[in-house]
Amino acid sequence: MLDYRLLDALAAVIETGGFERAAHKLHLTQSAISQRIRQLEQRLGQPVLLRTNPPRATALGWRLNNHLQQVRQLEMDLVDTRDALPLKLRLTVNADSMATWLAPALARCELSPEMDFDLVVEDQEVGLKRMRQGEVMACICAESRPVNGGAVMTLGTLRYRALASPAFVERYQTLQYPENLSQIPCLVFNHDDQLQHQFLESLGLPPPQRIHRCPSSEGFVQMALSGLGFGMLPELQVQPYLNRGDLVDVSPSYHLDVPLYWHYWQTESSAMAHLREAVSAHAATVLLPSAGSTG
Repeated sequence: MLDYRLLDALAAVIETGGFERAAHKLHLTQSAISQRIRQLEQRLGQPVLLRTNPPRATALGWRLNNHLQQVRQLEMDLVDTRDALPLKLRLTVNADSMATWLAPALARCELSPEMDFDLVVEDQEVGLKRMRQGEVMACICAESRPVNGGAVMTLGTLRYRALASPAFVERYQTLQYPENLSQIPCLVFNHDDQLQHQFLESLGLPPPQRIHRCPSSEGFVQMALSGLGFGMLPELQVQPYLNRGDLVDVSPSYHLDVPLYWHYWQTESSAMAHLREAVSAHAATVLLPSAGSTG
């Protein structure tokens, strides 16, 4: 059996970023917090925190913290929540959702108690790994298959287009010589981002040979606007630039629709269900409909 006093100490260190602040939060001494963390590690036989500055949770530490947050949310269904502290909710999301539609969706969720969000940004193709490892409460990603013990709901589709500045298109003559696209500068979000590769593959071309990596959705757009390269950009994010002609298609007939799904645990509290419904309702107003739905 887990000792929840020890998990409370772990959660306090993770949330506050230090043993002294965790002690203040729980009205304990710093040595008491350290002792509880040591007891937890001794019982489990492995570390739950890396003693860096600030301390960082190990993979096991994140799983334990996630478990504690789930228990706290389920307990909220049994008690009066008007004076309760905000719920801590760790979500994995893709960067383009963060840059476009997600913030208003989260704001639609009016709960008592409120939620404090801890958003972990991962590429939409790989974000589910954190949920599979038990590190997060929910995940937005492009994978439709649920994890063990989880369920999944369709949110909608983000449409991507291969875009660049007009000056870039003219310089590299992408419309006249599309066969050269794999040889000219290409924007890639990070090592997990394969959208540009999929675009080139659809044209029968090899992977990009010249790459600018930019792990920021906003920076990605600015690099495209500045003529540094072409990249796959969500139509929802760049529509004003398309309307003004600041960005144009390097291959006008091409677009890629990426479906997005909300993954959640089947042991869902009413607070998490309310959040899921609020996010789904907002997504339905801004995302394109998906070809099918998964429940």
